[in-house]
Amino acid sequence: MIGLACGWRAAQRGLRVCVLERGQPGCGATYAAAGVLAPETDVEPGREAFVPLAHRSADLYPGFAAELAEISGLDIAYERSGTLYVALDRDELEAIRREHELHRRLGLSTEWLSAGACRVLAPGLAPQCAGGLHAPHEAQVDPRILGAALAAALRSAGGELRAGAHVVDGVRDGGRLCGVVTADGARVLAARVLLAAGAWSASCALGQEPVPVRPVKGQVLRLRGPGDARPAECMVRTERVYVVPRRSGEVVVGASVEEHGFDTTVTAGGVYELLREAYRALPDIAELELVEAFAGLRPGSPDNGPLLGEWGDEGLFVATGHHRNGILLAPVTAEAIAALLLDEEPAAEAVPFAAARFGTAVRA
Repeated sequence: MIGLACGWRAAQRGLRVCVLERGQPGCGATYAAAGVLAPETDVEPGREAFVPLAHRSADLYPGFAAELAEISGLDIAYERSGTLYVALDRDELEAIRREHELHRRLGLSTEWLSAGACRVLAPGLAPQCAGGLHAPHEAQVDPRILGAALAAALRSAGGELRAGAHVVDGVRDGGRLCGVVTADGARVLAARVLLAAGAWSASCALGQEPVPVRPVKGQVLRLRGPGDARPAECMVRTERVYVVPRRSGEVVVGASVEEHGFDTTVTAGGVYELLREAYRALPDIAELELVEAFAGLRPGSPDNGPLLGEWGDEGLFVATGHHRNGILLAPVTAEAIAALLLDEEPAAEAVPFAAARFGTAVRA
């Protein structure tokens, strides 16, 4: 997602772009993602700088989706369905009240709702619902369609996309990175190289310093009901799970957060925990067909914020470390990286996430 979006915007800005994909476009964390665009309900204490970046990207999304639909002919299922963050016992209620206080301090627009008001928005909620927060402006997209749309848009803008191109080394001229080598021995020369390999960014031998990104496993379920019936019209989340009903009738349930290295095993325990917590919030989940269980690897940085910009060697840029928000942050990341590749200043919201905060940046 991040690499395709950056490549598309860079090509639109007049750069000659070649995107190298180790597998198939959109096959990694993008394929596993639920597509939740949550600039408010995914805010954590200590990550206040995330709020303006996330809101800028969320504001870009309607135009981003419309432009992709016009270019690619694909509807990425952008829907401002809103999020209902509910508490199912007293402890959860207190935790959500504290979160609401944080939102108020940050000037966010979430609204506190009683249990009855929550059931008006989501009649299928469990009887033990004790109240919650409503974020009406949060949205969703289908990441799998979005990946295909971005690939088509990249090509339409004149960019090249090579699937099955596993980068194994860099090409250097003195201390400057001037291209890459793929596993089949092909050399791809470039004035600048952008590393956007997600959880695998740390293992790419392109810079003198490894990029500080680790894999964070997430198990996700996809369910389906009869026709286009949905267990709720809005997205529903608790402290332990989120449920994303789509217009198509698909329902995504996710997602675990596991620090297990490069392990993508779907476990019985992981599936059980997700189904149990989803059922606890929306009992009608039990009647849906279990279509798919999948695990992906998010790229986590030391502060779980993205790394954007120059890194280590001259000629090397990175766009990785987006943790749980890669889909949400794709538009603003692409905007910032295209600017940096053209020696322009990125938007102010992206500045706190310069890659150099964890290493050494060298001006090319």
